[in-house]
Amino acid sequence: MEKLHIWAQPWWVNLLVLIPLTTYFAFRRNRPLLSWRRLAVLAIFAAAFGFAEASVVVYLRAAMGLLPGYIGTLSELQHSPQGYRQEQSISQFPQSLLTIETYREAATMIMLISVAMLAGPATRARWAAFLWAFALWDIAYYAGLWATVRWPASLIDLDVLFLIPVPWLAQVWFPLLVSGLTILAIALSSRASSV
Repeated sequence: MEKLHIWAQPWWVNLLVLIPLTTYFAFRRNRPLLSWRRLAVLAIFAAAFGFAEASVVVYLRAAMGLLPGYIGTLSELQHSPQGYRQEQSISQFPQSLLTIETYREAATMIMLISVAMLAGPATRARWAAFLWAFALWDIAYYAGLWATVRWPASLIDLDVLFLIPVPWLAQVWFPLLVSGLTILAIALSSRASSV
């Protein structure tokens, strides 16, 4: 069994924990105007996109033979004794597919930024929309992986969070904490209306 690791790698990834705090303090006086309806639509987009992203990861790992039990049924895959090891898959990827993974991540960021640009009229609202969508997408991504391949098995499973500019490594609890706190910060600091 793995033990809890407090620090992500590289060291600067740990600075992500400052995003919810700085967001809350930046928005608490001059709140972004995002209606609850817009936040709900962004949440639906982020959840669907997070599951689609998880599905792509599962398909890619299965195609590479890095997913134990992938030939059988979904139930066999979910209960495979070998278990899925996300952090090991990156070292076993051919460089050509690693390049595609990097482009896929860049495309994901472009899509999240694009939907945020459509969500609000002002920079402050757009930034809040991006953080809201990103945080919900991230949580939905892990939920999608768990629903399909029962990974992560625990919050201390190691994950490759991102590849740009170098691989970011942390246990699953870290991005979930940052995302959860970001959602809370946006919800508490947003000047949402019913329109």
